[in-house]
Amino acid sequence: MYSGFRLGAMIVASFGFFTALAAAVSAEITVYQAPEAPKVQALKETPSLAPMVNAGQLPKVQDRLPQVPRVSVSGPKLSVGKHGGELRMLVTRDKDVRLLNVYGYARLVGYNEALEVEPDLLERLDVEDGRIFTLKLREGHRWSDGHPFTSEDFRYFWEDVANNEALNPAGPSQVLRVEGELPEVEFLDETTIRYTWSKPNPFLIPALAGARPLDLFVPAHYLKAFHPAHGVQAEIDKAVKAAGARNWAQLHNRIGNMYKATNPDLPTLQPWHNGVKPPSTRFVAERNPYYHRIDASGQQLPYADRFVLSVVGGALVPAKTSAGEADLQSRGLHFSDYTFLKAAEKRSGFDVRLWKTVRGSQLALYPNMNVNDPAWRKLNRDARFRRALSLAINRSEINQVIYYGLTLEGNNSVLPDSPLYKEEYRAAWADFDIKKANALLDEVGLTERNDSGIRLLPDGRPAEIIIETAGENTEEVDVLELISDSWKAVGVSLFTKPSQREVLRNRIFAGETMMAMWFGYENGIPTPYTSPEEFVPIHQQSYHWPKWGQYAETAGKAGEAVDMEKPERLMALYGDWLNAKSKEQKTAAWEEILEIHADEVYTIGLVAHVPQPVTVANSLRNVPEEGIYNWDPGAQFGIYRPERFWFDR
Repeated sequence: MYSGFRLGAMIVASFGFFTALAAAVSAEITVYQAPEAPKVQALKETPSLAPMVNAGQLPKVQDRLPQVPRVSVSGPKLSVGKHGGELRMLVTRDKDVRLLNVYGYARLVGYNEALEVEPDLLERLDVEDGRIFTLKLREGHRWSDGHPFTSEDFRYFWEDVANNEALNPAGPSQVLRVEGELPEVEFLDETTIRYTWSKPNPFLIPALAGARPLDLFVPAHYLKAFHPAHGVQAEIDKAVKAAGARNWAQLHNRIGNMYKATNPDLPTLQPWHNGVKPPSTRFVAERNPYYHRIDASGQQLPYADRFVLSVVGGALVPAKTSAGEADLQSRGLHFSDYTFLKAAEKRSGFDVRLWKTVRGSQLALYPNMNVNDPAWRKLNRDARFRRALSLAINRSEINQVIYYGLTLEGNNSVLPDSPLYKEEYRAAWADFDIKKANALLDEVGLTERNDSGIRLLPDGRPAEIIIETAGENTEEVDVLELISDSWKAVGVSLFTKPSQREVLRNRIFAGETMMAMWFGYENGIPTPYTSPEEFVPIHQQSYHWPKWGQYAETAGKAGEAVDMEKPERLMALYGDWLNAKSKEQKTAAWEEILEIHADEVYTIGLVAHVPQPVTVANSLRNVPEEGIYNWDPGAQFGIYRPERFWFDR
């Protein structure tokens, strides 16, 4: 149910422990190392950087790379490319400049195309008992301005930022707290850092590998000048005034946010470095001359000299894409644009590819079990009512009419690509069965109807369900219109209420919505090691039980305590998963969680695997023909490493 840029506490990612990782596993220690790379005979200078090297303005390539660079381009599906060109993409708001850090996907550890965890910025990661994490940096690795990337960047972040009350009143991230316990952090030498908890922390690695990663470091050499503990106060005061900030802390947070990519002066470890300060309608990111990855022939990546993001209105993205104004495009494109884009392929010189989405459901209905209205709260909490609504949806019709029969029908659950998948999870209460749906609604007690055939609530009101949406695309409207037709057959009226995304969320959190339409579960391909938190009432962002989630997030200071048997069982199973010592124990917890969800139908899914159009310029190489398009895990294009995309011109 989590959209691409939901930036809350949700952490969903697939641990690749059980797959063929490049990891040596003993009884106690898991060692993450990159797969053995092909031998590189000699490093080659990047043509666009050669003039600066020859002029003495930039070190030679061998002096810019770590002692052990990451060899990135190898394998039968990837070709060694050529440097040059600019990779153009369209975005709909200037804040989307942060996509440079999403798609750049330089992470301490990250996922590869098989969703296996591999070191990236790290040369190696040792994990002992799931609670001791020893990070080994690459010797000689440098920030984009040439300054060494060392354990000092971690120490400064931990001691001077994360635990500084002025900069971070809430303290370090919840990901770094295991039952409230913060880690012991040791800075063993210039390239070795260790985090130790008394109990396992199963969330750290997925957070580090996320589309929006957990920060454990910042460029200390740059930010120290703006921190009273290290900088000159007079100079800090001068910078605060020039920036129009309230104080040094606000300035430090503003200029030091690596994810947002809004400060051209902030050094980066990503393949491209944004050089344009917002607001702007065009962001140009230049290659990072100290990027740590190379290809198998010894060329430093990225291949493209620049990554350019042009800001346009959302409605214009399909039209401008069809006109050939983007070399690589997905955001702002929907399946409904497919035929329009296909018609422009030859004229504008691009290829339209359909990648597989892996949400539990493309769209889902979320009956709010914490709704303020007592009559609707009682109905939404009744599994028979939720099952009836699910049975009264013709998913085959939605699949054929909206998606040309290309999707996977079923409820909001895990997908066949997941090792946890069982057909019965998706099939439960997902048949189109009007007779059974009517019988269930009669059993609930909704036996009286008005003159229009609409069932009446116990208080005499008609059963009119208002489904609220973010109103961001016509797909929602089209799907709800089909659902409305079939629900009438069971005596239920459906009304759609679109609003803005933030307004919708606030109404859900406040208990003002009886039902909402949103995306299905973000990660439909979990493994036993993936956190099942999307399926447990611990997050306010869970639109079917927001007040229970708020209660969990605030330790009982807000929201409502869980007061139903099955959701309480889900909480207990989540505890079992957290404390599980083996894959078998984690699998057992997951399976019972999925069984409960399938039978209780807390969310009503529709179809999954809706194809995502991806347009690729005909000259652009190394972009997969088929791929998984997902925020977490995947970072959309991130796991396919756009630094490896190159122009064959």
